[in-house]
Parts: sequence; structure tokens; C-alpha cells
Amino acid sequence: MDPRPDILPDAPSPEAFWWSAGWLALTAGGGAYLLATGGQGAATAVIALMLGSVAALVDLGHSVAQRRAHEGLRLAAWVLGPGMAMLLSGGALGPMGAWCLAPLAATAMEGRTRQMALAGAAALALLGLGLLVSLLAAASPMTDPQAALLGAVAMVTAVGGLALGLVSLLRRLERRDRVRGGVLSRLHRLVGDQPAQLLDILPDGRIAGAYGRPLAGPDLAGRSFFDLAQPQGRHDLARAFQVALRDGQVELGFAPAADPEGWLEVRLRRGRSLRLAAILFDGRARRDQEAELEAARGEAEAQNTGKSRFLANMSHELRTPLNAIMGFSDIMRSRLFGPLPDRYGEYAELIHESGRHLLDLINDVLDMSKIEAERYELSREAFDGREAVNAVLRLMRGQADRAGVQLRGVLPREPLEIDADRRALKQIALNLISNALKFTPRNGAVTVGLQAVGGMMELVVADTGMGMSPEDLARVGRPYEQAGDAERRAAGTGLGLSLVRSFAELHGGEMILESAVGEGTTVTVRMPVLLPPYVQSEDAEAPHPEPAEAPVL
Repeated sequence: MDPRPDILPDAPSPEAFWWSAGWLALTAGGGAYLLATGGQGAATAVIALMLGSVAALVDLGHSVAQRRAHEGLRLAAWVLGPGMAMLLSGGALGPMGAWCLAPLAATAMEGRTRQMALAGAAALALLGLGLLVSLLAAASPMTDPQAALLGAVAMVTAVGGLALGLVSLLRRLERRDRVRGGVLSRLHRLVGDQPAQLLDILPDGRIAGAYGRPLAGPDLAGRSFFDLAQPQGRHDLARAFQVALRDGQVELGFAPAADPEGWLEVRLRRGRSLRLAAILFDGRARRDQEAELEAARGEAEAQNTGKSRFLANMSHELRTPLNAIMGFSDIMRSRLFGPLPDRYGEYAELIHESGRHLLDLINDVLDMSKIEAERYELSREAFDGREAVNAVLRLMRGQADRAGVQLRGVLPREPLEIDADRRALKQIALNLISNALKFTPRNGAVTVGLQAVGGMMELVVADTGMGMSPEDLARVGRPYEQAGDAERRAAGTGLGLSLVRSFAELHGGEMILESAVGEGTTVTVRMPVLLPPYVQSEDAEAPHPEPAEAPVL
């Protein structure tokens, strides 16, 4: 709370009310007496009293209405009314010369300290004009009793009002000082009790004042702000100081010279005249918390990296026994060494199917682990992209028939030569088609397209399935994230689309997902792996092979 220069109530002061009332009473009584006695000059004296009472009447009206008059208009009324009365009665040397003090008395009565200088100037102007009129005017037509009456009224109202106004003004100033002292005392107490330390810093870096908890040490006034830090940190403080002068504010942490084991955080803000205000906080708790979080993050990253490395290193150990299980079960299933009872043949089918499913899951996990550990290396070679995609179409034909979904491929008629990892491309096509079949209901359709577009190989898998909501669309593509209901989520690891995205990015390409609930899903994979003549040159566009529906055998 900052007290105003004038501590004034909203309504006029009681002193102003009684002074205005007394002014009106004296002028009215004097005017009545002059009218009753008559004589030469009585009319002029009554008119002078009436002019002088106008300002008092206005003040009294505002007092009764509990409203404050406009400062400028009120001062003008007290200058014009008593001033004209004084000039009419003979000027400053006449009987009503004391009314030169009326503007000053009225301003002091209301405690308007900001108007005192203007009121004093107005009083001096009236005095000078009144002296000029007194010297140039002829003898007053008033009799001595009339002049004596006017002089008494003027003296009592003006001089008495000025004395009463000065007393009122002094009382108001004392009350203002008490209020201001109380406010300053509360501010000092609040500043002293708050947990930070406030510094007032001069443009040359010297501390002009320090307030609050002595975090950087006592008696900082006069010291250099840069000496608050340890020697190795003073350069950082000086640089932050210059940044605050240039940009307006800056934040910094440093070890204080008074406590090498401590940690302070400072916020610098530029004020007026290039002075800086600084707020010092004890930053040890925050520093320790950030250190703990950083250590926890490093430990989590190390554990994650260790997990990925472990899984990547276990690739051979996990795949070898599974390959053996699948190989022997395949021998049994094909009756290579003779017939088997029907039940054992069924068991061999189950063993082979379960082993294939488990191997696919492990391959996905191992591939993702290698990618996360940055140990996956592409085995690039030149081949016809149609062959890899067509092989996947043949492989997935049986699953599509069992699901009652039409699977069709739209591939180029001519060879589409690419330079890529053959296994990765097959894995991309396999994951996308498998995902599409899983989310497409019976009698639906899955279409696989392969083409060269703008110097890029483009593989598109579109289905007529249930589609995905915007929430699922934002999640899928991240490792172990799945869409759909619980039954469909249980059918995989959530790595299919994540592997597709990773394989595409390893080739310098991208994966684009487009889907809407009830309208199916379209996944587009673009990779810059085309070989001539499909690579687009700067002079001519690359040829686009005419697509044709591929036979799915």
C-alpha cells in the first residue's frame, strides 16, 4: 500500500464545512446590518459581501451533499469571488484586503498540499492587483462604520480561516505520516521476513542496498555484486549482469563465496536508470532434486540400453533352439521318415505352428532391440521389389482365406529395381498385410500396391476394416502400442507398425498412416531406394511403370 501525497477522505472535511458556514453567517449578518442602517456606500458594501459569499456557498453545498468539488473549479471560485469583492471595496488597502488570503485558506482547509503552491501564487496575484487598484482608485464612497464592518468580516473569515486551515493541514500531515510510517513498517517487516534476499545494484555492479534473509552474507551494501560468487563463478555473474542490462532480465545459479557447499539462484531485472534489482533464492533443494532426476534418468537410460543390448546379444541363443524345434516338427509333419499316427501328426502341426508364431514374436522383439541399440545393420542389395512383395502375398494368402478377406496386389508390369534390404522390405510388407488382415472383418478387402512415384518406391497397404480413432492413430507406430479391443491387442506385441516405421527410416524413408473409424486404414511407406531408370533426374521425370494386378499364388 502506497499512501497518496494527500490523505483525504472522499467527502469534504468538517473544518471546511464549519468555515464555510461561518463565512456565510458573517457575510449574511454584515449584509443585513448594512441594509438596515443604509447610508452612502451601503449598496456597494452589500454587493461585495454577496460576491465573497458565493465560493463559501458552493463549498457548503458540497459539504452537505458529501461530495468533493473539483480542485481547479473550487480554487477558481475562491479566487474570483473574494477577489472581485476586494477590488470593489477599494483594493488590497481597502477594508476587504484580507480576502487576498481566501484561496490559500480554502486550499489549506481541504488539505490539498498539491494545490498550495498554485493557491499561494493566486493570493500573490490578488494582492498585486489589489495594490494597483488601491493606488489608482478614487476615495471609497463608504463611511467609516461601513468600512470597519467590512474589515472585521474580512479579517475574521480570511485570517481565521487561514489559521484553521493550517491547523487542519498540519493534522492531516501528521495523520499521513502515521499511515505512511505504518505502511513502511509493515513493508520492512515483510521484506525482512520473506525467504529471499533482495538487492539494489548500481550500474557499475556495486550493491546499494540488501534486504531480507542474508543468503549471500550480511552487510552487502557497498560490496561488488560479482564478489558474491566463488572465484570460478564470478565470470558467469559478470556475463549475466551484462545480459540483464542488455535484455532486461536473466536467471543464473552459482555457488556463493560465503558458503562453498551452498547454491544460490539469482534473478536479475533491469529497472530505471540502469539499476538492477536482484532476488536471491536458496537453490540447494532444487539443485539436489534436479541432480537426483538426472541420475534417475541416466540410470533408466542405462538400464534400457542394457536391456536392448542383452536382447540383441541373445539373438542367436533364442533363434537356434526355435529353429531346431521347427525343423524337427516340420520333418514329423511331412512324414519324411515314414507315417505317423494321426494324433502325433496333429501334435507336430501344433508344435510347428506355435514355434512359427513364437519365432515371429521373438524376431520382432529382437529386431526392435537391435534398432533401439543402434546395432541393426541393413544388408542392402539390388533386386526386383515386386518379387519380395509378391512372396509375402503368397505367404499371407492362406491367412486371408481363413479370415474370409479378399487379398489382392497391384504391382508394376515391369521389374521395379531397388537397392534395399530384402528381408526388411519383406518384413515391412508382412507386418502391414498381417495388421490389415487382423483388423478387417470377413468379406472385407486388403489391397497392396507397389509403384515408383517421384523418385521414391511407394508401398501402399489399404484395408476396408474398422479403422482407427484419432487417439489410436496418435499412439500406434510407437513400440508396444496397439489399437483395437483387448482380443485384437492380445494377438501381437505391438511392434509391427513400429518396426515398419523404423525399417523405413533406416532406408531414409517414412511411414504415413491415414485412417478413420468405420472407413478403413491406409498405410503408405516411401523409401528412396529406386535404381535407374526409376530414379528421377534433374532434366526429366522418371518413368512410371504401369501397374497391374499381381497374381497371388
